[in-house]
Amino acid sequence: MPTLGAARALAAACLLLVASPAAPADPHLSSDPRVGDARSLVESGRFGEALAILRPLAPRHPDRTDVRFLIGLAAIGAAERTPPGDRRAALLAEAVAALRAILIDRPGLVRVRLELARAFFLKGDDGLAREHFERVLAGGPLPAVAANVDRFLEAMRARRRWSAWFGFDATPDTNVNAASDAATVDLFGFSFRRDEGSRPRSGLGAVFRGGGEYQHPLSDRARLRIGGEAARREYAGREFDHTVWSAHFGPRVLVGEHAGFSVLAAAGRDRRAGRPYSRDSGVRVEAERRLSRRLTVRGRGAWRRRAYERGDGLLDGPVFDASLGGSWRVGPTVRVDTSVGYARERPKALRWRNRGTWVRAGASFALPLGFNLGGSAELRWTGFEGRWSPLVPDGASRRDRTRVLRVSAFHRAFTVFGFSPKLALVREVRESSAQLYDYRRNRAEIGFVRQL
Repeated sequence: MPTLGAARALAAACLLLVASPAAPADPHLSSDPRVGDARSLVESGRFGEALAILRPLAPRHPDRTDVRFLIGLAAIGAAERTPPGDRRAALLAEAVAALRAILIDRPGLVRVRLELARAFFLKGDDGLAREHFERVLAGGPLPAVAANVDRFLEAMRARRRWSAWFGFDATPDTNVNAASDAATVDLFGFSFRRDEGSRPRSGLGAVFRGGGEYQHPLSDRARLRIGGEAARREYAGREFDHTVWSAHFGPRVLVGEHAGFSVLAAAGRDRRAGRPYSRDSGVRVEAERRLSRRLTVRGRGAWRRRAYERGDGLLDGPVFDASLGGSWRVGPTVRVDTSVGYARERPKALRWRNRGTWVRAGASFALPLGFNLGGSAELRWTGFEGRWSPLVPDGASRRDRTRVLRVSAFHRAFTVFGFSPKLALVREVRESSAQLYDYRRNRAEIGFVRQL
């Protein structure tokens, strides 16, 4: 973990960014002599005196960007000199609030984002600190600043211990049972009208999800990962309720300064409509490497044995999946993510054996005036073995193609305990050569996202 001296070294390096051509939108300097005095106090390390001048000015000053930025610098500087406790936590919270207020309207200010990352680092909130440090690197800072940021990223990677996450969404859905809207089905040359109960059904559901992990240090370069996650989807009644949980443990090895991999034993359970549905156990391999200050690649592969609770064992068998993806920081306000994958299931029943591929691409944008927008598109192709007659008209094997489009938005200025309401709209369409396996589905996800 970096020492206080290292943190101060980063602060000194940050000052170089003011002159960097990569940060053309840095805060302007106020002509108010009171703000000038406060700036001089900050530069001389008299942070408490600077805050006493700046705090009364912040609510109504015409140069709010400069005033807030200086409050952020002064609060961080004072926090570095304050022992851990409530006073230090209050100073860092004040710094985060001031700097974040600037970025709501002007997300491209690299210098401001750098100081916000430093505040999160001092708080021990490594997830948010890493996010902002990576955005700073995408802004092309001066080499000295970039080198300091790299050191802090490495320090956070080495000191990582506990991590946790959780989420909640309300999910109105036009087709909760993922059913075909076909009115009839053709069997053996005859047409049969489907029962209304088997047609698409809409509903309003709620999704709860969360997880956590602890990484126990085994050596300077090795950790033991122990963690788990769970998700539950609920609708009126129990017919479409769905609960999944999983747990994992195994070693994580850090390779050099920018890479690492894990080999994990994993197990999971699946419950549907309030009853046990299936169980998995197997092994998972994960790897990550930062190729440059803007580009990171990730890989994952998993093999597991799946057993269903139905009793006859025809669906039991091994499942394998693998994926390769990357994230590219186009700039401090734009991120692009892409991935490709392959999956294969080999149950005892030949008819249900299948293999599939998928590709996904998405982007997120932090826009002026406080808006964040995101979107993604996914295509999946699945082919089944065996013959599906009479559900496939020509008696051939079943083939599916699924398209998923997603758009999301939230406003950075609206927060509740650090979370902002977020709206996502999802359109999912599956086209299948087998009757009754195609469907169209629209749903919304109304939840909360933690502010960055």
